[in-house]
Amino acid sequence: MKPLRVVVASVGAVALLAGGFLLLRGGDTAPARDRLAVSPVVARPNVLVDAQGAVLEELAGDCAAGRYPYVCMRAKEELGEDLLRRSGLTIATAIDQRMQRAAQQGIDRYVRREDAPVAAQAMIVPGTGEIRALAAGRALGPGTKPPADRFGFQQGTTAMVYTLTAALESGMRYDDGFPYLSQYRAANYEAVKDCKGQNKAEPSFSILNRQRDHGAFTTLRSGTRTAENTFFMKLLEKVGLCESVQVAKRLGLERADDLPFQEFETFPLGINEVDPVAVAGSYATLAARGTQCEPRLVTEVRGDSGVVRSFPARCQEALEPAVADAVTGVLAEALAKGPLKGLGRDAAGMEGTTDGFSTAWYAGYTPDLASAVALGDPRGAVMHKLSDITIGGRRYRHVEGASVPGPIWKSSMKEALAGHPGTAFTKPDMARFGGCRDNCPP
Repeated sequence: MKPLRVVVASVGAVALLAGGFLLLRGGDTAPARDRLAVSPVVARPNVLVDAQGAVLEELAGDCAAGRYPYVCMRAKEELGEDLLRRSGLTIATAIDQRMQRAAQQGIDRYVRREDAPVAAQAMIVPGTGEIRALAAGRALGPGTKPPADRFGFQQGTTAMVYTLTAALESGMRYDDGFPYLSQYRAANYEAVKDCKGQNKAEPSFSILNRQRDHGAFTTLRSGTRTAENTFFMKLLEKVGLCESVQVAKRLGLERADDLPFQEFETFPLGINEVDPVAVAGSYATLAARGTQCEPRLVTEVRGDSGVVRSFPARCQEALEPAVADAVTGVLAEALAKGPLKGLGRDAAGMEGTTDGFSTAWYAGYTPDLASAVALGDPRGAVMHKLSDITIGGRRYRHVEGASVPGPIWKSSMKEALAGHPGTAFTKPDMARFGGCRDNCPP
C-alpha cells in the first residue's frame, strides 16, 4: 500500500521522517494532527480500450449503467475475480468500434429499447476467436432468466447445423435424405440414446413442421434450407444424438449457465439456452474450415508496471477442413435461397426459430466474420413468447428467425464488412459430398 501523501502547513527547526509522517520539532508546539493535511489515496478506475487503444469506457461495477453493457459483462467474465479486485488497469479488447456501431445500429433499427424482448449480437473473427462487437438492445436487469450476467436464450433451429455436420462427417452426401414426414414420432424409446447410452426418445411426443410447402423427399440441402423439424429428427436417429452433441462441443458451443447440455431427442431443435458469443463462435469454427478458437474479448491487461496478463489465441482443429467446407456449402445455399438473399459476397447462414416461438435467432458467417443475433424476452420465454407482439413498431403474429434477427444480422454484417474486400469460401468437394449414397430419392 502506498504511504499517505502529506502536505506540511508549517515547518519547525527539525524534521524527522518516521512511519510515513513528518514529525516536526521546534518553535511550533501545536499537536501534529493539527498541522498536517492528509490527502486520501484515490484508486484509479479500470478502463476498457478498443483494438486500436482508444478508450471505450470505465469498467463499471454495474454494467447496466455503462454505454456498452454486453462488452462490460463479457470483460468481467473473462477477467475473473483476482483481476477485478485490482484498480488502475487498462484492459485491451478486440472491439472494433466500426463493427460495434454496425451491430448496435442493426439492433436499434429493428428493436426498440422499450420493447419487451431484447436483442443481442456477437461478432467474432474466424481463426482467432477475437470478439469484434458485442451489442444489445438494452442491459438485462433483476428477474431475468438466466441471471442478468448472461444473454442466454434457447437456440432454436440454428442448432440443426451440428446434426448436419455430424451427418456429413459420417459420410452422408448432399442429396441423401428421407421421405417427407408431416409429423415425427419415435418408433420406440431406444430410437435415440444420449452419450451415457440412456434412452432419450419419447414415442408419445409428436413433432410437427412450421412450413407446409414440401416435396415428397427431403435431402440434407432442402431440409436445411427450410429448417424442417421432422427431417432433422429422422437425421438425428440416423447419425446419433451423442454424435450431434459432441460435434457442438467440438465447434465451441456451451450453455449460458455453464451446465451440461440437455441431451434429448429435440437437441437439433435448439432446446439448450446459449449465448450469442457461443453460437457465433461455433459458426466461426466452420468459417475457419474447422479451426476452433476460444472466443476472447480481452487481449491484454496492463498496469502501471507493464503487462499484467496476456490473453493469447487458443485454437485447435475441431473438424476436418473438407467437412467444414461441405457444411458451409449447404448453409451458403440456405442463405442465398432464403428470404435474406445473401450479403452480396460469399456468406452462409441459418435461421433459428424455437418451438412455440419462444425465442428467435439468426447465425451466419463470411470467411472473415461470424455473427449471431438472438431475440427473446429476458423475463422468461415460457410465459413471454414472441407471438402477437409489437417489436420495433411493427406487429407480428409470430416471430421467426428470418423475421427480426435475420434482418438485424444482414444489416449489421453488410455495414461491418463495407469497404473490406470479399473473400471466397473454399468450394466443397463434390466428388465426396455431391449426389447421394444410400439414402437416395426413389
